[in-house]
Amino acid sequence: MAPLDRLRFSAEASRGRRYPEPAHPYRGAFQRDRDRLVHSRAFRRLEDKTQVFPAGLSDHFRNRLTHTIEVAQLARTVAVRLGLNEELTEALALGHDFGHPPFAHSGEEELNAQLRRHGASFNHNLHALRLVEHFEQSYAMFPGLNLTFEVREGMVKHSMDFNRGEYPELDEFLPGLRPPLEAQLIDFADEIAYNTADLDDGLSAGFFSAADIAGAVPAYAAIFETVESQFPGAPPKVRFLESLRGLIDFLAGGLIEGTVRACHASSAASVEDIRHHPARLACLRPDAAEATARLKRFLHARVYNSPPLAAERARARSLIAALFQLYESQPHHMPEPYASQARIEPSWRVACDYIAGMTDGYLVKTAAALGQNLSSTRGDSPSTQR
Repeated sequence: MAPLDRLRFSAEASRGRRYPEPAHPYRGAFQRDRDRLVHSRAFRRLEDKTQVFPAGLSDHFRNRLTHTIEVAQLARTVAVRLGLNEELTEALALGHDFGHPPFAHSGEEELNAQLRRHGASFNHNLHALRLVEHFEQSYAMFPGLNLTFEVREGMVKHSMDFNRGEYPELDEFLPGLRPPLEAQLIDFADEIAYNTADLDDGLSAGFFSAADIAGAVPAYAAIFETVESQFPGAPPKVRFLESLRGLIDFLAGGLIEGTVRACHASSAASVEDIRHHPARLACLRPDAAEATARLKRFLHARVYNSPPLAAERARARSLIAALFQLYESQPHHMPEPYASQARIEPSWRVACDYIAGMTDGYLVKTAAALGQNLSSTRGDSPSTQR
């Protein structure tokens, strides 16, 4: 018996879809959600959205799509070991980054800066919900993907809790309550995946050595030392990859054990107990949490805040700012149906939706095609004048 099977979310307990549909003859509700996500345009666009390293530096570095696949693989493994709903977990993992705009967190920061001028904000989880409920148009019977309540709830709650009224547009998603454990796992699977992937890509880019990691993260140092003694004749890159696999196992095991301990200590006996618990119960074992904190500090210092990536972030923000300002002031430059929508809704809201859906490559091509129109807006953005 799996350790937490009593806390597994059953598809039969789903609150269903916004627009009722007949059951499928051989696929469950969460399997159908997974398939709808995989076949969506938003999922395909992740292939040309930056994870950390910009396109062109190497063909081997992660993009937003490959990162998503890695998160799904890791989350499924943990869910199966815990006895949770693998299908719900997989759907949530595949959709967790749907709302990311082009150029990773730089894009999110710039769109948020632009929207703040209008008393609004940009949150990629909330934008993901807009994508699957409105912008994906594949079905004749309803708008969006018509995903189950639990997948939509998990897309907005996997990394945050909120109370009623805090996000009025999310008041239908049980504010004040925790999401099921399957959704609580996603943020940790995301962290494990991107921390270890960024070590791999950062080392390949020459930003640091394996010894540098060992000096900053004792948990990795112990794994690295064992691998060095076991495989002294293996190439350095292979020894590093052996160590990286050991680190992933250590962190994933820490998530499994930490969550089991927290759930047992809480005496939670049902999904409703999980929802009404005062805090989330998915968590890392203390030594894995410490290792994660050290990994984050190391990656911020050696990768995310490095001069080469800082220059790329500044360039990306400048492009997005100029494009946003142009579409806001001259919405006819947007294609249909966005140009027409800007006559009904505020142009800044429509400009945000249009830009957030772009890939990195499409944004760069669009900026180049607009040429003089775009260059006339450069320098107008408050975010570029700080």
